[in-house]
Amino acid sequence: MKREDVRNIAIIAHVDHGKTTLVDELLKQSGVFRANQEVQERVMDSNDIERERGITILSKNTAVYYNDVKINIIDTPGHADFGGEVERVLKMVDGVVLVVDAFEGPMPQTKFVLRKALELDLSVIVCINKIDRPEARPEEVIEEVLELLMDLEANDEQLDCPFVFASAKSGFAMNNLEDEKVNMVPLFETIINHIPAPEGDMEAPTQVLISTIDYNEYVGRIGVGKIDNGKLKVNQDCILVNHHEPDKKKRVKISKLYEFDGLNRVEVTEATVGAIVAISGISDIHIGDTICSTENPQPIPFQKISEPTIAMQFLVNDSPFAGQEGKFVTSRHLRDRLFRELNTDVSLRVEESENADCFKVSGRGELHLSVLIENMRREGYEFAVSKAEVLTKYNDRNQLLEPMETVFIDVPEEFSGSVIQKLSSRKGELQGMGSAQGGYTRLEFLIPSRGLIGYRGEFMTDTKGNGIMNTSFEGYDLYKGDIAYRKQGSLIAFETGESITYGLYNAQERGTLLIGPGEKVYAGMVIGQNGKMEDVEVNVCKRKQLTNTRASGSDDALKLTTPRILSLEESLEFIETDELLEVTPKNLRIRKKILDPTMRKRAQRK
Repeated sequence: MKREDVRNIAIIAHVDHGKTTLVDELLKQSGVFRANQEVQERVMDSNDIERERGITILSKNTAVYYNDVKINIIDTPGHADFGGEVERVLKMVDGVVLVVDAFEGPMPQTKFVLRKALELDLSVIVCINKIDRPEARPEEVIEEVLELLMDLEANDEQLDCPFVFASAKSGFAMNNLEDEKVNMVPLFETIINHIPAPEGDMEAPTQVLISTIDYNEYVGRIGVGKIDNGKLKVNQDCILVNHHEPDKKKRVKISKLYEFDGLNRVEVTEATVGAIVAISGISDIHIGDTICSTENPQPIPFQKISEPTIAMQFLVNDSPFAGQEGKFVTSRHLRDRLFRELNTDVSLRVEESENADCFKVSGRGELHLSVLIENMRREGYEFAVSKAEVLTKYNDRNQLLEPMETVFIDVPEEFSGSVIQKLSSRKGELQGMGSAQGGYTRLEFLIPSRGLIGYRGEFMTDTKGNGIMNTSFEGYDLYKGDIAYRKQGSLIAFETGESITYGLYNAQERGTLLIGPGEKVYAGMVIGQNGKMEDVEVNVCKRKQLTNTRASGSDDALKLTTPRILSLEESLEFIETDELLEVTPKNLRIRKKILDPTMRKRAQRK
C-alpha cells in the first residue's frame, strides 16, 4: 500500500551550500509561521554553537503541508565529522533534495552524501541553490552534477533526476532558468511529483526502525524512526530487537507517540505506515533497534555506525587554579556528563581508564570533539584535555594500520607551493592537481588523519585566510611513519602570580606571547611560543626593582606586542603531547602535564 498523503525527504549537501536556509523558506511558505511572526534566520539550527558557527551538527526533523500532502523534512549536517548523522537518517526517507551551490558546484561532501543516497536507491532531486550570486554558473554546475552521478554509477532513473534552480535566501525556485522568480511552489511540486510515496503493509505486524535518538531531561531517551509496516498505538506492547544483536529481545510498552508538525512534536494516539514518529518511554532504546509487534519480531537491517578515528583524554582538572571557575569539577560530574552525551551522539565512544579521574573519549574528528568540549564548558564544567591522537589497529598479518583522509584544498596559485611542502612533510601524497573556480588551484592529497592534527591553523596562516580545505575519511591503511609536529617549543611560566608588563616585555623577545598583562598564571603554565625548538621558563611576574635614581613611572615606555589569543580549536591544535588544555567556563589555559620543572626534566630524560 502507498500513502499518497505523505512524502519523506532529507536535504543533503556540502557545508554551507544552503540546506538550512532552504528548509527555513519551505517552512515559511507552507504557512508554518503566522504572517506577523518574527522568525530568526536558520531556525532549524537550534543550538547556540550551530548558530554561532553557521553549521548544522545534529539532523533535525520538521514537517510542512502542501496541497494536503504532509512533507516530512530532515535537515542534515554537511560536515565530514558529522557524516554518521547523514548515513543514519537516510534510512527514514524515500528521496533526497541534493543542494549544490551555483558557483562552487559539487564539493567533496556532496560526493559523500550523494553516494550514500544512491546506495540506498533513493530518488534524487537536484536543487542548484544561490543562483542569484553574481558569479553563479548554473549550466556548468548541471554538467558537473551529471558527471558526478555517472562517476558514482547512478542507474538510468537516478541520472534522469529533475533539476530545480533556487535562491533559498530570496525565497524562490524555478524549473527553468528563464522562469519567473516568484516562490517555492516549483520545488514543492517537484517533491510531490518525483519523490515516491512511502510504501508498506498496513495489515502486517508493526516494524519501526529507530534512526535517531533525541534526549530530554524530563522524559529521557526519545527514539525517532519511520513506520515501515503496520500501525503503532499508544500503550501497545512491543518487542525491541536489533539486526546486529541477534540475542536482543526486550518487551517494551509505547507510553507516548508524537508526529512532527512544523517545528513542533504533536502527541498522537496512533500512526500508520510511512509516518515519521518520535517514541518516548523506552529507557534503553538505541539507534538501529527495531520496534516490532509481539507476534513476529523481525529486525530491519541497518548499516553499522562508522567507527571513531580520533581520541582525547578528558581529565579532572588538577591545576593550582582548579575548582575556582567551574560549577562541575569532580570525576563523578565528568563521568556522568560524558556518558549522558552517549544518549544522543552515536559516533562517540567513552571508556573509563585505570585512573578514576581520566576518561578516553573517541570521536570522528577534531571538530566533533571540540563541539562537545565547548558545550560542556558552557554548561559550567571544568576539566582538562590532552592532545588528540588517532586510533590505530592491526590487520591479520599484525601490521599497524592508521586512518587515512582525502584532503581537497582550493588555494590561490601563489600559496600552492607552501601547502604542498607542508602536507608532504606530514606524510601527505599529492593525488591530483587542477584548476578550481575563481582562479584557484585545487590540490588533492591522501594523508594520515594524524597529519591533519594541528594543521588547520597553519594552513590559514600560509594561505593568508584564502584557502578552503575539505576532508573525507577514506579508511585504514599501513602506518606511514613518524611525523614531526610543532617545530617550536613553549614559553613556560616560572612562578605563580599575576603577569606584569615588565616581565612580559622581557619574555616577548623569546617568542610569541599568548597572554597579556594582569592575567593570573601558575608555574608550569604555557604563556607563549618560543622562537626556537626547546621549552624555556620565563618569569612574567617579575617587577622592576625600584632605586632612588629610577622612578616607577618609567615603565610606561615599555611596548608590548599584542598577544595571540587562541580559540578552543587553535588551542587543541597548539598543544603538544606533554601538555594539557585546561578548560573552564571562563578561560582556556595551556599547561605542562608535569608542572614541577625538576620532575619534568627527569621525565624528559627517561
